[in-house]
Amino acid sequence: MSSFNERVQQLLKKIPHGKLTTYKQLAIALGNPKAARAVGNACRRNPYPGKVPCHRVVKSSGEIGGYAKGRAKKIALLRSEGIIIKKGKVPNLNEILFTAKQLR
Repeated sequence: MSSFNERVQQLLKKIPHGKLTTYKQLAIALGNPKAARAVGNACRRNPYPGKVPCHRVVKSSGEIGGYAKGRAKKIALLRSEGIIIKKGKVPNLNEILFTAKQLR
């Protein structure tokens, strides 16, 4: 059985370019809806940010959230994928959300 961090990384690889998911959606896909904070910690520890797109994970509120390389870098990466960000939030999150069901 793989570690929690490895399972998070496997799910992160499924998020397509131009789509986002939330820490909570990842937690739900892992079978533990209360593990959103642990998912965030796993994203922060991602050793392969180029291959494992942890920048495509935001808060359920649409707020950008943290990123190991800094918020400015996360925003730049998201914008390069066509994601709209206004005042630190993704206003159309529901339209581009990659859900737990899609992650499974």
